[in-house]
Amino acid sequence: MLQIKSRKLINLRTLYRPTQPTIKAENRDISYLEIQPDPYIEKFIYCFWQLKTKLPLGVPYTYRVVSDGCIDIFFSTKKSAENFVMGFCRKYTEFSIGKEFNYIGIRFLPSAFPILFGIDARSLSNQSQELIKILPELSQWISTAFNPSCSFENVTNRLNERFKQIIQQKPVNPDQRFLKALSLIFDKKGFLDLENDIDTGLSPRQLRRVFNHFIGTSPKAFCNVVRFQHILNAKPSKESLKENRFYLDVGFFDQAHFIKDFKNFYGVTPSQAFS
Repeated sequence: MLQIKSRKLINLRTLYRPTQPTIKAENRDISYLEIQPDPYIEKFIYCFWQLKTKLPLGVPYTYRVVSDGCIDIFFSTKKSAENFVMGFCRKYTEFSIGKEFNYIGIRFLPSAFPILFGIDARSLSNQSQELIKILPELSQWISTAFNPSCSFENVTNRLNERFKQIIQQKPVNPDQRFLKALSLIFDKKGFLDLENDIDTGLSPRQLRRVFNHFIGTSPKAFCNVVRFQHILNAKPSKESLKENRFYLDVGFFDQAHFIKDFKNFYGVTPSQAFS
């Protein structure tokens, strides 16, 4: 059985934390949870997540997904045969998901999905597709492995075992020059001069090509998402945004530029997001 040589893979979770907004306190009938993967697969998968209703809602719920640079597989335990993959998104996306739901997701770290499955990430960008069209074997396994009575812990245990098997069976030889460029972007929080600060042996044209393949977008567009995620993880208050203006430290020219960029990735202004 082929084993992945872990020394070839950078543990991106130590460099980058792709964050999604938590459910607001007033939404007491909805819960969002994350469970960390088994250490054996943590270089590929950031987390398993669950979005579910505790009680049926009075009106259909609209869930907002913000830009995080990741690729996700997700499915409903009520209809696990309907499973999907969502690629890199250049802006926030909203889903109307009804009054009662239990969604489970697998959030892959940036570049991990194409490295593991050999799928061109650009073919998935800015959309969700039926998983059966992309990875039919995995899609069929999900459709039969889970049912509505499965707990989140039970689901994640099975997913951990399944992805251990997948990783054990696939040789992985990522482009080390690409991984070095990715690490530099994370280290600089997305704020760097792509022409001068990334010296990995890749020409600008080669860099665009590998980023389109492994991330699903250009290096510049990905840097913008990393910068946005850095701000999201900092969790500034409305007051600190006005007083400290730390967004200037990551390359925004002024407040108007920052607000416009943030709203594109999140769907609301910084003041609304951090209130």
